Amino acid sequence: MTRFDFYQEESDMSGGASEPIQAIDREDEKPWWRIFNRTHWMIFVVASMAWMIDCMDQQIFNLARDPAVEFLVNKELTNIYAPYTTSVFLVGWAIGGLILGSLGDRYGRAKMLLVAILMYAVCTGLSAFAKGFWDFSFYRFITGLGVGGVFGLAVALVSDSVPDRSRAPALGMLQSLSALGNISAGLIGIGVGFLAIRQALPANLQAWQILFLIGGIPALFLAPLLLRINEPQKWVDAKKEGELKGIKFGSYANLLGHPVWRKHAWLGLVACGAGIIGLWGIGNFHPRIVRSIVDAHLAASNLTPEAIAAEKTYWGSVGLFLQNIGGFLGMLVLSKLARVKGRRIALGLALLLSFLTTVMVFRFMREIDQMYWMLPVMGFGQYSVFGVYAIYLPELFPTSLRGTGTSFCYNFGRLLAATAPFTIGQVTRSLGGNIEAFRTSGIAVSFILLLGIIVLPFLPETKGKPLPKD
Repeated sequence: MTRFDFYQEESDMSGGASEPIQAIDREDEKPWWRIFNRTHWMIFVVASMAWMIDCMDQQIFNLARDPAVEFLVNKELTNIYAPYTTSVFLVGWAIGGLILGSLGDRYGRAKMLLVAILMYAVCTGLSAFAKGFWDFSFYRFITGLGVGGVFGLAVALVSDSVPDRSRAPALGMLQSLSALGNISAGLIGIGVGFLAIRQALPANLQAWQILFLIGGIPALFLAPLLLRINEPQKWVDAKKEGELKGIKFGSYANLLGHPVWRKHAWLGLVACGAGIIGLWGIGNFHPRIVRSIVDAHLAASNLTPEAIAAEKTYWGSVGLFLQNIGGFLGMLVLSKLARVKGRRIALGLALLLSFLTTVMVFRFMREIDQMYWMLPVMGFGQYSVFGVYAIYLPELFPTSLRGTGTSFCYNFGRLLAATAPFTIGQVTRSLGGNIEAFRTSGIAVSFILLLGIIVLPFLPETKGKPLPKD
């Protein structure tokens, strides 16, 4: 029995009304985390860790992608083949998110979250042992399947588990904490790069291989905790009621056949696809710009190719760390704005910031010193949209479709985002294949971010409203 139920029942027996009102008032004045019980905390922490480690895995791929392709293919073709591996990863991400999100609605969020974590942990580690471009791409595809399921399952698990008043701030914090996973990847990359510069890596292992091996470990320690989590009671009750009424959980036919949920799904997809393209199709390729800057600075040095590669790994990791410091602040600030001013205005501002800051870095960042302020500013803009997504998307769909709808918007958008690296690679090749061509193509593709702003007036404002029901 909750505290509210206890005081309400006591009031009914005694006939007095003053004590329940005081109790409810005191409860409403508490910060959102103070009304969590042990079960709420367990679910919130495990879901946040799952998404945090997932994000660390994503960023380790961004750091290791180019040197892996250089090693497995050759340096001259890296600018062409590296974007293809990102496209493969994003396609896997989209497919995995769509499948696991639907299965989470049908069979349970916690169960499917465990499956997703094991998939990306194992195949991240296997990426270190790739022998060529094709098996490397295969491992990235399977990793993408697992990575894609985590966000929709994690936010659905928290949405259906915590008190309503805590839902929006808890989801905003869950997304903001994901930046710690990104920052961890940057720190891991800095450490590996530092060891590579001093030629202290284990024998016969490249820096990119060590990054993938490290990336696969943390999720394996999280799996036992997920085994201890029960499915949310809200989902269990809704599932039983749905079975009596003949409601199919996790049904894409229901999602796309219902006039309201269909509208939310397609418009949410456009809004999400724009932000995802901004980060994954464009922004996460900034390590290539950083590497080109380092190349220019070391052009006159007498360093060996191995030493130059180590320097690039180090500075690429520094850039990732700086980007995600800004990203953490961006998600905190814009998720707070979403709670105070509304979801749509916060998302519109976030998409605009993502566009402006991405263009700034691709056009103007030319020196190492500029990294220290430009990359945090870009991270603030690019990641701010995800702080709003975490709050907004679960509020657009009912319990039977919450994981399905959230994953549809968030992960089907990956299929759109997967075209961006391919497009950038083709435009870069047509413009000469050099770093300036890459900068130009990145700026051109970044205009897609503005499309997400256009659809926002056609989506509902969900601030202050209860979660929708079937």
